[in-house]
Amino acid sequence: MVLWLIVAGFAAWALVRVFGLDRFGGPLFPLVAFTPYVAVGALAVVGLATALRAWWPAAVAGVVAIALLVCVVPRGLAAGGGAGSGPRLRVLSSNMMIGSADAGAIVDLVRRNGVQLLAVQEFTPEAERALDAAGLADLLPHRVSYPEPGAGGSGLFSRFPLRDDGLRTLPSGFTQATATIGVPGAVTVAVESAHPCAPLPPDCSRIDLSAEPPASPDGVVRVLIGDFNATLDHVRLRQLIETGYRDAASVRGRGFTASWPYDGRSWIPGVTIDHVLADRRVGVTGYDAYQVPGSDHRAIYTELVLPGP
Repeated sequence: MVLWLIVAGFAAWALVRVFGLDRFGGPLFPLVAFTPYVAVGALAVVGLATALRAWWPAAVAGVVAIALLVCVVPRGLAAGGGAGSGPRLRVLSSNMMIGSADAGAIVDLVRRNGVQLLAVQEFTPEAERALDAAGLADLLPHRVSYPEPGAGGSGLFSRFPLRDDGLRTLPSGFTQATATIGVPGAVTVAVESAHPCAPLPPDCSRIDLSAEPPASPDGVVRVLIGDFNATLDHVRLRQLIETGYRDAASVRGRGFTASWPYDGRSWIPGVTIDHVLADRRVGVTGYDAYQVPGSDHRAIYTELVLPGP
């Protein structure tokens, strides 16, 4: 009986994930982020039931494990970058944890990786001053900057000219700096420092994700960069991607690279909630993640290949 209860619990999780039941919000939304760990646990249950010669529970657990693995394994397999020969755009995103992230460390990442576009979230006036003091303006002289006290501020810094397209305000009140970047030899690209709110309460992130701009496959090339507070196991994020984006980490087979929590103090298993979502016409040739002192998020780095004009 106990074994069947365990199998039933894993089966219920699989139903939530496969059918996207987290769309209804509540506690399902934050929990579904841990689906990769549950998939590994389902395999362990198969092993346990087999060892106990409980063949029916083993068979049901096997079906559950396969269903969960089908959901999560593809993000760990490189899908081909579709690089092409267009100009490169090296992008970095950093959640600054209400401005407490080490600005010098972020600027050092910009310098070492030749970053041409930096997106920041939880961007405060003090954080902007710290970035400038660390020399960011010398590396990325163009900016669309909307710092705010607290967690709602947003900014974009670029080596190339930016057109300020204003500030997107999500239903939660969180904001996203929006701009158009002009990279020599490429089409103009709409870029946005994405930051839907965290799932506290659970419905907050779900509603904000629904307000993110969809891709326009036959129109403007768009790239969303930032802390989405959601993983690829959240149906709202998958629906956003299906409008015409690709997740850069998954394209490179790095979809299990955890980006939060990374402050060295949390017992929560790491999950991948920071993303670069690029228009499917954009190639992806590089991906990495770096710990930033003072932030609970790793900064994520991506090299994109833009289509020509």
